Amino acid sequence: MKAETKFFGTIDIDDDKVLDFPMGIIGFEELNHFALIFDSEREERSKISWLQSMEEPLMVMPVINPDEITDDGYHPIIEDELMKQIGDPADEDLLILVTMSIPSDLTKMTANLKAPIIINTTNGKAMQVIVENEDYKVKYNVYDAIERLKKAGE
Repeated sequence: MKAETKFFGTIDIDDDKVLDFPMGIIGFEELNHFALIFDSEREERSKISWLQSMEEPLMVMPVINPDEITDDGYHPIIEDELMKQIGDPADEDLLILVTMSIPSDLTKMTANLKAPIIINTTNGKAMQVIVENEDYKVKYNVYDAIERLKKAGE
């Protein structure tokens, strides 16, 4: 399938790589088909990928695995009833990503830990949910977290 994208121009996406969001994404409920795009021009694969709408070329969001930016891992509390909407996957069949806001001042880069993207990797169904964890922020400072993780690794 050909996809028009904001950052990568026209690209080919295998049909089996298109994610189905039956309920859309928060604020964009009418958009139901997305693909994860990686910047393959880099030598190393970037930790940030792009969630690209297959229906609206200008709708693209940077996403990251929250374990890459959190100190103690990411453990969202999600109602079991919600998980049924994407096929009630086993934990090992889940891919969890969080959306990011990347302003020109990278010290203000944030991730939304409160509303992760949950992907069932076995059937390609996905959803965005609001988690019950009260300590997860909508604007979690990614820059500060990366600096903390660098210092801890030294």
